[in-house]
Amino acid sequence: MDEEIQLISDGDGLAVIGDPTTVEHFLASEGLPSKDLGLQRLGSALNTGAAVAQSGSEIAANSGRWVKLTKESAQAINKYGLRESKKSGLSTGVLKGNKGQIKGFVEFVKGPGSLLSNPAILAGAAGIMAQVAMQQTMDEITDYLATIDEKVDDVLRAQKDAVLARMIGVGLVIEESMTIREKRGRVDEVTWSKVQTAPTTIAETQAYALRQLDAVTEKLERNTKVGDLAKAAKEAETRGREWLAVLARSFQLQDAIAVLELDRVLDVSPEELDGHRLGLRAARQTRLELIARSTEHLMARMGTAVGTANTKVLLHPSKAPAVVQSSNRVSMAIVEFHERLGIEGARQSSEARRWADAAKEVRDKALETGVDRVDTAKRLGNETFDRARSATGKLSNRIADKALRRHGDEEA
Repeated sequence: MDEEIQLISDGDGLAVIGDPTTVEHFLASEGLPSKDLGLQRLGSALNTGAAVAQSGSEIAANSGRWVKLTKESAQAINKYGLRESKKSGLSTGVLKGNKGQIKGFVEFVKGPGSLLSNPAILAGAAGIMAQVAMQQTMDEITDYLATIDEKVDDVLRAQKDAVLARMIGVGLVIEESMTIREKRGRVDEVTWSKVQTAPTTIAETQAYALRQLDAVTEKLERNTKVGDLAKAAKEAETRGREWLAVLARSFQLQDAIAVLELDRVLDVSPEELDGHRLGLRAARQTRLELIARSTEHLMARMGTAVGTANTKVLLHPSKAPAVVQSSNRVSMAIVEFHERLGIEGARQSSEARRWADAAKEVRDKALETGVDRVDTAKRLGNETFDRARSATGKLSNRIADKALRRHGDEEA
């Protein structure tokens, strides 16, 4: 007897729906790690309409797993050729096989046996997928904030600005609402009323953090003397990491609000869920691009500072390497920050990509070999400079040669 699984991709993740055993066999055969999608929530949320009621038993009988789309997992599913809907942005398809051996591809199956043929169920599943993807990013940010030296709450408390202080309270309210949602399985009117005004506070905080990060960048741009650059680079290293932490926390809270918002729409206006999901996705992408531009600008300016320092290393043998080390630490912090938020390298400038690639490569090597931070910074300075500043390196060599020749002439 044929078995089938239904696939839904929204570009961020893949939902694999079907008989639990068949789903597990498919995921194991493709080597895809997954987590529970929570598909059963749709049974109680979409409780109106004959078509939905008819699919209730199908929802209960099926298992749903979610796979994060990475380069590897995307390659694993691309071979199946899912069909994309321009209206919803979703790619769907049904795979069939026998005894857990999924082989062939059926473009689309209509009928009571397919959840994909029911627009309400498909929209609901896509909404849950968006929530799971954002919760995955939220977990990544939690790990990121736990590993950096500066704790975000400490950074916020150290600020006198009222906007930053308010975000601490907003964060507590949102976390409380997420806990209630987890226990109840929905977001009722009382819970939603607690967080309705939170987006304004979070947006103000995020905008403030971006302005502060830009101010750090501008200070680097104003200084050309190596001594001043060293001071500005050190400040960028310290303040930059602090403001990255604030940005990460604000983005995490925005994702939490979106998770609550999707639940609320699913509860009161399920017919509007698909459009609301697409709107939230577009707004989230806009925020990512804004953050990416600001952080890439800082990374590029740090790279320019390194180039300036390296051309004057003979005149400033102690301060020039300090600029390089600070730049390396900032670059690695931004690379880590981008990875946690899911900012793809394809959206970075070519200049930022060169620095990011070098930073990531040396960081990964350091993690594998257990090299301490000082050694990592030294090696990263060399490798990053070789990759992204080869022209400046040649200039430094010419300056060094001329200096040595002048010194030799004077001795003669």
